[in-house]
Amino acid sequence: MYPNLNAELARRNIKRTDIAKDLFNGRTATVSDKLNGRYPLQLSEAIKIKKRYFPELELGYLFEPENESEEVK
Repeated sequence: MYPNLNAELARRNIKRTDIAKDLFNGRTATVSDKLNGRYPLQLSEAIKIKKRYFPELELGYLFEPENESEEVK
């Protein structure tokens, strides 16, 4: 759902379990469901992920949906 986020997580070897432990009370399934689009990711949750792991990157870049760039053309 968020290819840029997934790419940045892979580059830094950050696992969804890490995000779950740090920000979602250990619920890996919740993180996966939200990042896969099964449940909505709240803006406050996206901001927490950005601040904790990617403070130098733009929020819009990290959480750009996979088809967004194609729709803009």
